Amino acid sequence: MLRELSVQNLALIEDARVELQGGYCAWTGETGAGKSLLLTALGLVLGGKASGDLVRAGKSEARAAAVFDLTEPGLRKDVEAILDAPLDDDGEQLILTRRVSAQGRGAAHVNGMPVTVATLHALGARLIDIHGQHEGRALLEPDRQRTLLDAHGGLEELLEDYRAKRAAHDALRRRRLDLIRAAHERQRERALLEFERDEIASADPKPGEHEELVREAHRLSNAGQLRTATSDGYNLLYEADRSAQELLERVARLLAPLAEAVPELASAASDCERLADEAREIAYSLRDLGRGWDDDPDRLEEVEARLALYRRLAARFRCAPDDLAARREETDRKLAAIERDESDLRGLDAPLAEAWSEVKTAASALTAARQRTCKAFAKAIQARIKPLGLEGARLSVEVEPQALGDDPTATPPPEHGADHVEIFFTPNPGENPRPLRKIASGGELSRVTLAVKTVLAGVDRVPTLVFDEIDTGVGGRLGAVLGKTLAELARHHQVICVTHLPQMASYAERQWVIRKLTEKGRTRTTIAPLDDDQRVEELAAMLRGDSAAEGTRQEALAMLMEARSGR
Repeated sequence: MLRELSVQNLALIEDARVELQGGYCAWTGETGAGKSLLLTALGLVLGGKASGDLVRAGKSEARAAAVFDLTEPGLRKDVEAILDAPLDDDGEQLILTRRVSAQGRGAAHVNGMPVTVATLHALGARLIDIHGQHEGRALLEPDRQRTLLDAHGGLEELLEDYRAKRAAHDALRRRRLDLIRAAHERQRERALLEFERDEIASADPKPGEHEELVREAHRLSNAGQLRTATSDGYNLLYEADRSAQELLERVARLLAPLAEAVPELASAASDCERLADEAREIAYSLRDLGRGWDDDPDRLEEVEARLALYRRLAARFRCAPDDLAARREETDRKLAAIERDESDLRGLDAPLAEAWSEVKTAASALTAARQRTCKAFAKAIQARIKPLGLEGARLSVEVEPQALGDDPTATPPPEHGADHVEIFFTPNPGENPRPLRKIASGGELSRVTLAVKTVLAGVDRVPTLVFDEIDTGVGGRLGAVLGKTLAELARHHQVICVTHLPQMASYAERQWVIRKLTEKGRTRTTIAPLDDDQRVEELAAMLRGDSAAEGTRQEALAMLMEARSGR
């Protein structure tokens, strides 16, 4: 809950700080004293719109900070989920800070760490619910009414089950649409791939074949030169007079007798003998190779034709000739993937129909639960609005299901279900019920909102509720009823109410007064807590103004005592 609100340099507020406690807290004061500014400051902390116009004249920036108690079960865990980060081990409080410069620039912090305004807004939705003439308009939205109905009936589990079924069906439906959209492109791609596959398959390229064919073509086209080279090499190394082999042997014979006297020559002689043997072996190899290189024009023509086929296919498919075999495998893989996609499309029919059936079943279960809950929900609100000055009013909650049909390829119903939920309201006897959003006045709407909040008090997880002048257009007699209702609501929440009615303020456990003071030509707003005696004075002033007599003070005291007794 909200423990502290501090504000500096926000319009009329120079420096104000209010420490709050649980239960029902009332903020009172004259019109124009600055009550709305405190709520503006609170709105800034909760991610509201900021403007440089809010900065107090002559100051560089305005600052608002709020301290929240996180000891309520589950609250800290929710806050950490929003922040996506753990809080300190001993952190049982959360400090939200918002700064706004005179130029309109701002900064937001949580426990001293910078965050986005969107994060403040998300935290604010979990920590505080503000109701007033403007905020209460949210109750007019059918979406909000449906959410409240689900909360009253405890239908979250059914709703989550429906959403899970809907998400599963929608995933299959989107997959099917993607496959259908790609069908035309797949057919075009299939035709190209099949042509490519057939062309390459007709050539039946093998890995490494092109390189080997290039070598063979070179041998065949140069057979004569190769025979001449090998024959000449054989003769020069071995067969001719003064061949290399003969010369090496001659050198070895010349050096051998001298090796005993000059040991260094022994190695040279040995090397020459070895080289002579190697020259002879090389010569024999050249002779044998030369005998195998006969002219073969037919084979050369066959190899050249095969190489031309490689070149033609490589140019057509824009790849290296040696890559044709790999290109054939890649084409086969792509065609297999297309076949799988088409098989997947055909195979989606049964799962999609089954998923649609599950969506309809889950939606029907949710609809039935809402229809069972709506009468009890309306009856509970009806019981609460009667003592709020709406004795003749009638309220009902209608649940109208949407027909889902039998087409599993249809767009799924919304995430909230297949129902339209609407609160119907009849403010006066004899009138026809009409949607609340089309008929309720501001005062009626505030009271219906309060009634709904009271009905949902036990399931509403927001710890702090703020009511801003919901007493507009309400008399003193009804003010006491509103005050008692807020006191009852405060059993489950911290309630902060800005009010002009002493009857409402008297039911508060604690009261603060907001005043506007002028010092040294400057006006500033202050807020201060009231003790019992001060509360009597404030309530008397609210009844009769500053000229309240002793009788009025006694009336205020009696009002306060009666409220305490009723509370």
